Amino acid sequence: MKKIIAGYEYDTAVANIVKKTTYSYYGDPNGYEQTLYAMPDGRLFFYTNGGSESPYKSENIKRVSRKAAEAWLSENN
Repeated sequence: MKKIIAGYEYDTAVANIVKKTTYSYYGDPNGYEQTLYAMPDGRLFFYTNGGSESPYKSENIKRVSRKAAEAWLSENN
């Protein structure tokens, strides 16, 4: 998935996965996944996707600061 945010391209095809978390199982309406990615230049973003009853009802990309990414990583270690 690709998305342009504030003039910068974020692309799961060229970025590296830093950490992926999943909640529940594939097909669960409450299930979802969160994946932290790093672009080659160091920019970070989350890819999220989930079921119809989850916090992430459709796939999306959201940029994230290094500080927020580090906090998320410590919570999801």
